[in-house]
Amino acid sequence: MLDVQGLQKIYTARHRSVEALRDLTFSIGAGELVCLVGPSGCGKTTLLKCMAGLLAPSSGQVKLQGEPVTGPPPGMAVVFQEYGRSLFAWMNVHDNVALPLRQKKVPKPRREEMVDRALEMVGLADARLAYPWQLSGGMQQRVAIARAVAYEPQVLLMDEPFAAVDAQTRAELEDLIRRLWHELGVTVLFVTHDIDEAVYLGQRTIILSASPTVVQEDLAIDLPDERDQLNTRSSPRFAELRAHVYERIQQAKHHAAAVEPTYPDHTAPQEVTMESAKS
Repeated sequence: MLDVQGLQKIYTARHRSVEALRDLTFSIGAGELVCLVGPSGCGKTTLLKCMAGLLAPSSGQVKLQGEPVTGPPPGMAVVFQEYGRSLFAWMNVHDNVALPLRQKKVPKPRREEMVDRALEMVGLADARLAYPWQLSGGMQQRVAIARAVAYEPQVLLMDEPFAAVDAQTRAELEDLIRRLWHELGVTVLFVTHDIDEAVYLGQRTIILSASPTVVQEDLAIDLPDERDQLNTRSSPRFAELRAHVYERIQQAKHHAAAVEPTYPDHTAPQEVTMESAKS
């Protein structure tokens, strides 16, 4: 379904360059739920934006069902971390969820069915007339997920969607994602910085190196498909997998600290930051 080949991204500004992604290659089969985790600042969001067609890579390519991604594909939906910015405050829940369906010119009767089904699936059927600012953070993120679900995508990309919610809400949303994945059969790439989440959710966990980023390991998560927050997280195998992922990320951090970064124009490291390069 998704194929990433030799993906590289270099940010350049004011004659300075920062290599965010060096050489990323991996694939995701149809109907898989794959998590992606790595050290802070390793370029996870940059990778996701390239995969979503929101950012052009410097080299390499992303393919969706064999076709190169050169812009946002019609069969793909993205759920961002900052749900407050992705929802329109002046639109109620129903209208927020219906927005992409209006853009697809879905007939109104069918559109209403799709919105109602999506809200029912995320447990917000009674909140369709509420506004985002009247909802909790977890409920707002459910609205963002409902909007993605209503769009009926083939692929769902999720960029640290639960980073800003409390632990209890995070656990509920994790189980929601697994339930939706089972019911819809959609292909999911879930980007997270949380090691426990990366092990709990996915069938595979792709572990990235520190920036400039490559794939360190593509780890199969051999936990039972039926999972719950108490029994799964307390199992010995979960602890083993979590420890392995943690160890790999620590290795990436130590390796990055030991290696002197190279810049094309020999500028000093303290003069080059991701933010300055983006600006």
